[in-house]
Amino acid sequence: MSKLRLTLACSNYDRTRAIFDGRVAIEGIDLNCLPLPIEEIFFRMLRHHEFDVAEMSLSSYVVSLFAENPCLIAIPVFPSRCFRHSSIFIHACSGIGEPHDLVGKRVGVPEYQMTAGVWIRGILSDEYGVPVSSVAYVQGGEQEPGRPEKLPLSLPPEIRLEPIAEGKTLSAMLAAGEIDALYTARMPSSFVDHPGKVRRLFPNYRRVEQDYFAKTKIFPIMHTIVIRRDLYERARWVAGSLSKAFWRAKEIAYIDLYQSGALSTMLPWLIEHVDETRALMGVDFWPYGLEKNEHTLKTFLRYSFEQGLSKRPLGAKDLFAPEALESFKV
Repeated sequence: MSKLRLTLACSNYDRTRAIFDGRVAIEGIDLNCLPLPIEEIFFRMLRHHEFDVAEMSLSSYVVSLFAENPCLIAIPVFPSRCFRHSSIFIHACSGIGEPHDLVGKRVGVPEYQMTAGVWIRGILSDEYGVPVSSVAYVQGGEQEPGRPEKLPLSLPPEIRLEPIAEGKTLSAMLAAGEIDALYTARMPSSFVDHPGKVRRLFPNYRRVEQDYFAKTKIFPIMHTIVIRRDLYERARWVAGSLSKAFWRAKEIAYIDLYQSGALSTMLPWLIEHVDETRALMGVDFWPYGLEKNEHTLKTFLRYSFEQGLSKRPLGAKDLFAPEALESFKV
């Protein structure tokens, strides 16, 4: 019996590598894997639905669910997670010395709806008393001019958002002091090129992020895995097969990280880093599935609604194919 031929667009992470190199087979599926930059994956999948299965911005996926006919459905697999205190950059002469100083400032965002920005704004509001509506947002390309929002937005009037001028980039504007701060997933080039002008809001971000996890138990989810809904409706078993494969690939990555005979990365104290991470976050510090991520997902969905992106509150179960939320027991 022939297998279903599908194309997956996803980054080739350590936790997905066993799928890319064939160590993990996917039941009933012959997979064509495309390791593309995430910005390209998101753009092509959201605008043109080019792939059968794709890595996807959690925020973009949530926003897409409010379309008249949602075209994507997710499985509870999270290939990208990242603490985001380290992703707030400020101009050295902006007068920003602590988070609350952001109130009243002009802040750049590559896209208002991008997941990193949703987490940053939510954390600043919850933990530091910086309301989402207390700053003015400007949107545009971080390194290249002309970046639009990938999805149309209809924000409440209290959210002030305007595009930057044609030909401008947020990275250069931050170095020039034309914006006071930048919330972004990628480190701007001006942070490296102009260290006297651009710095992080939290220079000691590792300690701040560890303290945040110890307090909240949240390891922010950035991306999920989505399936084209038309494909899913024709072959609902695909959701379960893909979920099992991604779980198995992640388990192999855990094993590889803890091989002391020959280190899997070029980090000389990798094993110590793994031990330290486990001590703080547990053995399964990068969990998949709904149960272990429900608190994190509920927090993100609250942020999405509070920031004018979700048109109504969603529950964590609303995001995922039901076939991927439970499994048989013997």
